[in-house]
Amino acid sequence: MVLFNMKKKILLVDDKATIGKIVDVYLGKEYDFTYLEDPLKAIEWLNEGNYPDLIISDIRMPLMTGDEFLRYMKSNELFKSIPIVILSSEESTTERIRLLEEGAADYILKPFNPLELKVRIKKIIA
Repeated sequence: MVLFNMKKKILLVDDKATIGKIVDVYLGKEYDFTYLEDPLKAIEWLNEGNYPDLIISDIRMPLMTGDEFLRYMKSNELFKSIPIVILSSEESTTERIRLLEEGAADYILKPFNPLELKVRIKKIIA
């Protein structure tokens, strides 16, 4: 009997490449990791048939904000079940509550501890 150890897929959407590199170092060995620098490219990637187990999205990005991306994903029948973790440098309780109510699976403040991010992700997609 052959057992396949399929890695779970994670998509990171963030306009800062350094965040992509940090997340890749901590998650890349355990997960099938993809980094895209803006939500529009992420939507295109998703519409090409890619379906991650989880998406991590920055909140403040040019072209399309993380808020808009979250709303798009949660209103799309194909993608609404994908958990989305929001990364933000905003310590606003109001914003955090609003995004969680709109469907975010978690809200993590930047700068974040990569090990904490890894544990939170594992809890969501275990």
